[in-house]
Amino acid sequence: MARNSKNLKAAYAAIDRNKAYGLAEAVSLVKGNAKAKFDETIEIAMNLGVDPRHADQMVRGVVAMPNGTGKTMRVAVFAKDAKADEAKAAGADLVGAEDLAEAIQNGESGFDRVIATPDMMGVVGRLGKVLGPRGLMPNPKLGTVTADVTAAVNAAKAGEVQYRAEKAGVVHAGIGKASFDEAKIVENATAFIDAVRKARPSGAKGQYVKKITISSTMSAGVFVEDAAAQ
Repeated sequence: MARNSKNLKAAYAAIDRNKAYGLAEAVSLVKGNAKAKFDETIEIAMNLGVDPRHADQMVRGVVAMPNGTGKTMRVAVFAKDAKADEAKAAGADLVGAEDLAEAIQNGESGFDRVIATPDMMGVVGRLGKVLGPRGLMPNPKLGTVTADVTAAVNAAKAGEVQYRAEKAGVVHAGIGKASFDEAKIVENATAFIDAVRKARPSGAKGQYVKKITISSTMSAGVFVEDAAAQ
């Protein structure tokens, strides 16, 4: 704990907490301050001028990270017969139907993404209280309810990121690891920012993107200058 506190103090000393930096400089600062003994995740958070409690102000979507996220995604697929075989061939970690639903109800949680073929949504729907709070319910708008399970599994494994505005109007995601080249982190951050900006809902009024912050798992956040607002 003492070491972490020392590193965090050093990170704060290295940045101007009242300044918004250009994206490339912000990434450089965050990457330079990531001094933990493990490969820290680089995260981005966008504070939006929306109230997600209103349907016309919800911000939700999916974006493919150009350089992946550095995280190993564990994928569960609800499918039967040939589609189940297809999911297994694509590299899904868990595949099943009623048996998979029972396993999840009994505590199975070894997955980060859930994909389902349309005919399996009757089974998956019964898991709403388990999957919903984790943001894992399959959704056609996010490409996780689909007959093309191969494409869905491949996208998830390649670093596709889902995002959803929280109560305070914040969306966030992991966009890489501290071991990534700065240029790759910048490219991923740009893809995420662009996707969220394009997802502006019809009910959003006034300033949409209020603040952008980039940080690492154990280090201080750095404010990012919103170039599009200049």
